[in-house]
Amino acid sequence: MARRTFTVIDVAEILEHWYAGRPKVEVARSLGVDAKTVRKYVRAAEAAGLAPGGPPVTGEQWREMAREWFPSLSGTRLRQPSWGKIAPHHDQIGGLLVPVSVICQRLHDEAGLEASVASLRRYVRRHFPEHARRGEVEMWRPPAPPGEEAQVGYGYLGAWFDPRAGRRRRVWAFSMVLRYSRHLFVRPVVAMDQRAWVESHVQAFEFFGGCPARIVSGNLKAGVVKPDLYDPKINRAYAELARHYGVLVDPARADHPKDKPAIEAHQRYIRSSFFAGRDWASLEAMAAGAVAWCTEVAGPRRPRALEGRTVAGVFAAEEAAALLPLPQVPFELAAWSRPKVAPDAHAKVGRTLYSLPYRLIGQQLDARATPRLVEFYLDGQLVKTHVFQARGRRTDWADLPEHRAGFFMRTPAWCASQAALVGPACAALAGELLAVNALFRLRQAQGVLRLGQRHGDARLEAACARAIAAGDPSYRTVKGILAAGTEYEGFQPPLPGIDVPAWLRGPEAFGGEQP
Repeated sequence: MARRTFTVIDVAEILEHWYAGRPKVEVARSLGVDAKTVRKYVRAAEAAGLAPGGPPVTGEQWREMAREWFPSLSGTRLRQPSWGKIAPHHDQIGGLLVPVSVICQRLHDEAGLEASVASLRRYVRRHFPEHARRGEVEMWRPPAPPGEEAQVGYGYLGAWFDPRAGRRRRVWAFSMVLRYSRHLFVRPVVAMDQRAWVESHVQAFEFFGGCPARIVSGNLKAGVVKPDLYDPKINRAYAELARHYGVLVDPARADHPKDKPAIEAHQRYIRSSFFAGRDWASLEAMAAGAVAWCTEVAGPRRPRALEGRTVAGVFAAEEAAALLPLPQVPFELAAWSRPKVAPDAHAKVGRTLYSLPYRLIGQQLDARATPRLVEFYLDGQLVKTHVFQARGRRTDWADLPEHRAGFFMRTPAWCASQAALVGPACAALAGELLAVNALFRLRQAQGVLRLGQRHGDARLEAACARAIAAGDPSYRTVKGILAAGTEYEGFQPPLPGIDVPAWLRGPEAFGGEQP
């Protein structure tokens, strides 16, 4: 498509939309121009002291101001140079019941039309007024009954200097507004993660003293994993929250802020009334200030829709009793993740490595972490449970293969008990090794017992006895005796299969003469 050339009437149209109170991003989307271009022309109006919602300004006045602010456009004639290119497609445009932006794209792709979306929109407004009005009609929403609906979302507040961290931090406001009474809850956060999202809902329910029947939320990842108009996939932690409190989570359509107009309309009010020009010593102090502001400032306000009544008064009189009661059991926050079992049979959840059965190496599991337990699921089946640990490594040696875990399971007590089964000499040698420094010489005791697996308990017992007799009860000495086969030197080992010693008699017992 050809490069857009702006005229005075283009700039005047941008300014008219902005002056009517529409956000700059929405103006750019509806007129088919870049948001930077909208900000460029609106900046001149703001510098002149104009603001949305001011005294009425006619179209001719906007054009005069545009010529004054942007002299390069003053020679542009107030006509539509692109209309001559659009006119041959008049009948086709009239038969399309789709948005103007779609019509422009189709004519560009199929007929090679070189005209901007804004020019085509003005052409449609002039020649097809009914078609233009169809896209401008806003959906009317019937009023919600008391306790029926709440809308939630995040809004950027600004930068705040954190005295504890010694640096400036970006702060957002989680806000929940009850649609019927306009009662508002605000909680400032510095991270828009899953934990902050769920915790903010819990605190909002406690602030209101009950739960709405339905929550209309945005499509951020902490709440909605996969947006869809008919079958959205809700985050598992958020779904657990909804199930615990018995509320329905109803996400708005993606990129449709008008689906939750109540919460969108309050963002600027929260930023200017609560946050702007104030400072706090900590995030906790800011959160406490937000609750006080909701009660003392936002509560007594009188919106036009309430016909002179205060928000707090309508909530107390009509909506508080209509909310769902809070559950008897407090909600336990759980964070879900999808870790993968590493080759060392451990998976990372948060800052901790947890062991899992080695047969699951390479598998991706669902992990549910609470302040008490960490549970691992494979295809919905629980496969492992650990006690929660803030950081480090938590290993259940039964999860590892026997030949891998055995070495780590051989504690000093285990070594002493196994040495006693071999024999008294082996038990005495192990006792001497572990008596000096159990942790320092634990490996020597483990190595001595391992020699019995290779040479047998009988030879190990004899080698331990000879090492003690030699005054050097160490692993190296026992290993050298067994390697040389000298464990029986100096005494006769018992013959295999003979349990009773023989009674040897001399030749005189047989009547013979001694030599």
